[in-house]
Amino acid sequence: MSTPDTHVEREVKLAFASADAARAAVAGLGAVPRRARRLQDDRLLDTADGRLRTARSTLRVRIESAAPAAAGGRAAATAAVTFKGPPQPDVMKVREERETAVADGEEMLAVLEAAGFEVIWRYQKYRQEFDCGSAVVAIDETPAGVYVELEGDEASVTALALALGRDTEDYINASYRGLWEDYCGARGRPVDDM
Repeated sequence: MSTPDTHVEREVKLAFASADAARAAVAGLGAVPRRARRLQDDRLLDTADGRLRTARSTLRVRIESAAPAAAGGRAAATAAVTFKGPPQPDVMKVREERETAVADGEEMLAVLEAAGFEVIWRYQKYRQEFDCGSAVVAIDETPAGVYVELEGDEASVTALALALGRDTEDYINASYRGLWEDYCGARGRPVDDM
């Protein structure tokens, strides 16, 4: 039997000027590497009538590619399907999250499309993850900027943010879609895939 918080995600993003600045800050935390830097190719899906977006929920298929192990080798790929419920009122981003690994991300997309879902937005970023106590720290390099994402219980996220010299005023709870919309809007460009 699971506890009520088993499927609750609690996280914040913090903006950094560059990937090097983010890496130096995370190194200062004494974080331990968890997963190497890799490309994440995410697709958000919804029904034609936007049922999930209206409910402020998300269905995502993520396909990750790691760098090839040797010259001329193929990058290994992993995939997962994730449902995220609507954000709960909080200073941090708090929402239900259910995720499971899938053997073939492209085939999972085909299954969901056959079931009536369609890809509404695609975004890519490079992510590197670290363990820091009971929290996970990720460095995300995106076309809209570099972010350090802190995920864990409230006390861990708060302590890590303070260790990085940040407080609640620095917390970014927006999704990458929201950040991309702001980025595009500030530059007068259409919001397309990221």
